[in-house]
Amino acid sequence: VELPPFIDETRAVCLETKAATVYRNIEKDCYAELANGEVTARNVLTQLLRLSQCTGGYIRDDIQGETQHVSNAKLNALEDIIDTCVEEGKKVVVFARFVPEIQGIEKMLKDKGIGYSLIYGATKDRSEQVRQFQENPDIKVFIGQLQTTGMGLTLTAASVAVFYSLDFSYANYEQSRARIHRIGQKQKCLYIHLVCKGTVDEKIMYALKHKGDIATLMVDNWRSLLSG
Repeated sequence: VELPPFIDETRAVCLETKAATVYRNIEKDCYAELANGEVTARNVLTQLLRLSQCTGGYIRDDIQGETQHVSNAKLNALEDIIDTCVEEGKKVVVFARFVPEIQGIEKMLKDKGIGYSLIYGATKDRSEQVRQFQENPDIKVFIGQLQTTGMGLTLTAASVAVFYSLDFSYANYEQSRARIHRIGQKQKCLYIHLVCKGTVDEKIMYALKHKGDIATLMVDNWRSLLSG
């Protein structure tokens, strides 16, 4: 089947000064923990998870069990993209990895009065969420948790997909791309990747572009991954 062309865009995002400081502190802690402990895939990915959460704007306090909001950098970049797409009459799919990110995106859309559909782990009426996005002109944005919406869904009402955050699975990444670039799509597709400069985001994006086994690469090269 011949599908329309697509374009990939990496949009650099700068963390605010305070958020960048928080990120560097977490990075130092991660390095110290790995340098003084056993280096396994699970341990490395756990540390990189903390850094990915920070670039998305939220960190979890393991002691108190609370989530702290540390940055609006990606959210502001996403808001600009959505505003432009809505003005141009285009629908948008947004993929995010973490629930606090999804909740932040939801709040932004509600505050702006923009209709949206949502699927993440706790969503029950998934087929209805997809139907509304595909058929209802007032539903402009689809928010999907990366691990939950990667397979099977048809979201061809949108020709723009934004990767707000990424996980370490190339399969999840490829499957999520196929939600808009599939049979039924008539328009050229645009994939926008929000990547915080000088962070683990850049390393994950590089590995995905080269179709690498991210878990293996990160275990073998964890020092370079934590060197900004």
